Amino acid sequence: MGAIRILTIAVTIVVVAVPEGLPLAVTLTLAYSMRKMMLDKALVRRLSSCETMGSATTICSDKTGTLTLNKMTVVEAHFIGTRLDPCDDVRAISSSSAALLIEGIAQNTTGTVFLPEDGGAADVTGSPTEKAILSWGLKIGMDFNDVRSKSSVLHVFPFNSEKKRGGVAVQSDTGVHIHWKGAAELVLSSCKSWLSLDGSVQPMGAQKRNEYKKSIEDMAKSSLRCVAFAYCQCDIEKIPKEDIADWKLPEEDLTLLGIVGIKDPCRPGVRSAVQLCKNAGVKVRMVTGDNIETAKAIALECGILDANGVISEPFVIEGKAFREMSEIARGEIADKITVMGRSSPNDKLLLVQALKRKGHVVAVTGDGTNDAPALHEADIGLAMGMSGTEVAKESSDIIILDDDFTSVVK
Repeated sequence: MGAIRILTIAVTIVVVAVPEGLPLAVTLTLAYSMRKMMLDKALVRRLSSCETMGSATTICSDKTGTLTLNKMTVVEAHFIGTRLDPCDDVRAISSSSAALLIEGIAQNTTGTVFLPEDGGAADVTGSPTEKAILSWGLKIGMDFNDVRSKSSVLHVFPFNSEKKRGGVAVQSDTGVHIHWKGAAELVLSSCKSWLSLDGSVQPMGAQKRNEYKKSIEDMAKSSLRCVAFAYCQCDIEKIPKEDIADWKLPEEDLTLLGIVGIKDPCRPGVRSAVQLCKNAGVKVRMVTGDNIETAKAIALECGILDANGVISEPFVIEGKAFREMSEIARGEIADKITVMGRSSPNDKLLLVQALKRKGHVVAVTGDGTNDAPALHEADIGLAMGMSGTEVAKESSDIIILDDDFTSVVK
């Protein structure tokens, strides 16, 4: 009986203590790791993600703001078929062409320029890309408030991460102009003409189109983000007066004004952080909305792509090509994809789903509202604390407080 009593007491202790104590012990352990992670600039929103993050096998990282600093400046500009050197020297451009360009920069933007009354430096607000373009506009002689007062906005097509462009219809004394701004190669494909040195509109021949394509490729290979400006005239009779809110802005048959190259430098320490991941057997993939050449250049700079390795499909792929594949084909190449350029939010989501089906534990980093579906779908969603939108943070498990990829690796 003595032996039985010892056994029953032991079993009773196990039965009573373990269900009560174990969850508490696990929660305390995770809460302790959460406190430690706060010191490493990671705010944990879901306790269980501390544990999941340790078993991640692949990280799908955004480029802008995570691998790069998101401090953008215009460093190259091609206008009237020639490269401006320096990039803010517009003496070669006729006054009418310059006025059109400045109107497009000032009106087709979500940013603003505030000029202090004491004559100090202008305060530019908006997204980093908008700030870079507006700052460059100021250098080429744009008076933001004056330009905006000379014309009125009729209708706006906000920048769209699916179409990679944004447009605005403005009315001034010279008529109605539709200004477009967006991904250089996509805007170029909609252009049927270009503006020449004397301000006249010339048809876009095959030779000229190839020249511009070459300029875009060269800029992209130097890891510059290429943004093109284009416009078209519109007859005032064609504008629907009553239901202007439903008016679809004409986006074909445009006249190219020019292309700028925006530099976004790589974050210091990213290369060694990526190498650390590789050594640990965690594959880092870059998924970005940028041009495929720009993505390649940054991936090489960060060490995600190896200069001696394979830099072609399916390792480097465009979002459109991936999207158009069948589910089986996507599953087959998902493992091989290292860089995806010109991706839409849906492409990022499809890649995460394909990787999860292959048995990967997927971590996704992102900052924009468009990253929310992929952040939500991933095993661990990592949102950026400084540049991230509320929507991205709400969809994430962990918030990286200093927006740095090295903190993700930590």
